[in-house]
Amino acid sequence: MSRSVRWRRLSLWTVLVPVVALVAGLLFATSSRTALGTDLRAGESSQLPGLIQQRDAAVARQQEELARLQQQVQALTDQAASRNGEVAAAQAEGAQGTTSAGLTALQGPGLSVTLDDAPPEPNGAQPSDVSPDNLVIHQSDVQGVVNALWAAGADGVAIMGQRLIATSAVICVGNTLLLQGRTYSPPFVVTAVGDAAAMRQRLAASYEVQLLKAAVDQWGLTYQVADQREVSLPAYEGPLDLQYADAAPPDEGTEQGGG
Repeated sequence: MSRSVRWRRLSLWTVLVPVVALVAGLLFATSSRTALGTDLRAGESSQLPGLIQQRDAAVARQQEELARLQQQVQALTDQAASRNGEVAAAQAEGAQGTTSAGLTALQGPGLSVTLDDAPPEPNGAQPSDVSPDNLVIHQSDVQGVVNALWAAGADGVAIMGQRLIATSAVICVGNTLLLQGRTYSPPFVVTAVGDAAAMRQRLAASYEVQLLKAAVDQWGLTYQVADQREVSLPAYEGPLDLQYADAAPPDEGTEQGGG
């Protein structure tokens, strides 16, 4: 090979080598600047630490929210328990009230009071020299006995087995007793649960009962008081609503106005 041909090849390599080196350097510099010191081939695997940190933060926030909600649930549960306790106490108090109101059956020691009209003559006739009104038990007699028993602190009172409540009315029609829609003939038996001694004392101090005793002594009516070891009173079963009278409407054709 001639000297001129070798010189041209050397000259070509002499020129290309620096150019290739320069281009390679530029590529390395560009790659380094783009990667910012990280591995460009890592792909998604390089993002896992960040994703894990994000998930951890999200889980931490959810745990905090869960703890807050659990505290609210516990607080509401405590409130509900407190309210249930109040409701239970109110129910217990209400149960005691139903007993006092006569809405539940009642048993206990007490006494009975028997009231009866004066007995007829041996021939069945009434005494001719006595007014018939003096020979029968009146509404005021029965009501006086009942009022005295209530005043003595009786836990419950019944007439002829009919439990009395605060709105019960004792009404006599002739010598019969009208009570809660039922009619009873004498003798009338009043029973009460309570302190027998206190009820006896109150009966003795009652003015109405004293008038009854005077009629008993004079006309032969019956008034008997007996202690009872066990008295059973049924629950009141009548209506609880109050009944009252209304003014009757004016008759048609009646002129209205002052005069």
